[in-house]
Amino acid sequence: MTEPAPSPVAERPAEETPLRAVVLAGGLTFEREVSLSSGTQVVEELARVGVDAELRDADAELLPGLAAAPADAVFIALHGATGEDGALRAVLDLAGVPYVGSPAAACRLAWDKPAAKSVVRTAGVTTPDWVALPHSTFRELGAGAVLDLIVARLGLPLMVKPASGGSALGAQKVSRVEDLPAAMVSCFAYGDTVLVERFVDGVEVALSVVDLGEGPEALPAVEIAPESGVFDYTARYTPGLTEYHAPARLADDVAARAAQLAVRVHEALGLADLSRTDAIVSPDGEVHFLEVNVSPGLTETSMFPMAVEAAGHDLGEVLARLLTRRARAQRP
Repeated sequence: MTEPAPSPVAERPAEETPLRAVVLAGGLTFEREVSLSSGTQVVEELARVGVDAELRDADAELLPGLAAAPADAVFIALHGATGEDGALRAVLDLAGVPYVGSPAAACRLAWDKPAAKSVVRTAGVTTPDWVALPHSTFRELGAGAVLDLIVARLGLPLMVKPASGGSALGAQKVSRVEDLPAAMVSCFAYGDTVLVERFVDGVEVALSVVDLGEGPEALPAVEIAPESGVFDYTARYTPGLTEYHAPARLADDVAARAAQLAVRVHEALGLADLSRTDAIVSPDGEVHFLEVNVSPGLTETSMFPMAVEAAGHDLGEVLARLLTRRARAQRP
């Protein structure tokens, strides 16, 4: 029987003093509770591998706290705008605080789903055709006329979702023309612009990427099989409504293409350290990019930890390696 390959993060160089990390979680977004779950899990994983980690919220006490008791590095477990639109990271840059994750400009690009789709399509990545519709256009030109044009161009069914945001909040599959106006209105509750894209039937996969110092590496794909057929907010966070397979049940050549797509997206958008790309594998084996997450969920039931485990890595060691690299990069 072949012995499993050793994890590349099994040995972390010893530090003269224990690494001190601050894990940011919470924030004032729709995804606050998910973020707190991610942050708590990160702190527990880091403590297990000997890292002194403190959980903190992104509030008015954050910067004074970091100034009074500097961390070696910060891990951002914030979801939604607070952790993913680049603004907080820009402030951390101003304060000279090292953090794990993508730089502010790359986060801003990834956060804007239509812009990210444009960039990755230019890089040769397949992604469903789409239209981005601001609320002002929807209102000023008349909803009916605009929606008729969208259906004529993209057909049915459609996937309707906020142009920014995570956890599939506001995302809906629309199969009937008469259901489209309500879906649009629902999405506008989460942001000023809605992304309407052609729905691609197939197997949904989460494609995680991590860079431990030797360039971005795609972890095994995680297959997502929601009972309803759509991986929306309810399917993500209601126990028993979604089945996961790690690694995904894909043919070897399809799995290889999915891995290549995830790395290409990571590089095309200028991401760093870790990311998770959401994609659909159609029945013909084509892999279609949907969106990318710069702050993937890290709860006990999130896909990034599943992928880490499927790769034979230890999650705590992976997180510690990422923090150690950022801490060392900051030192003179």
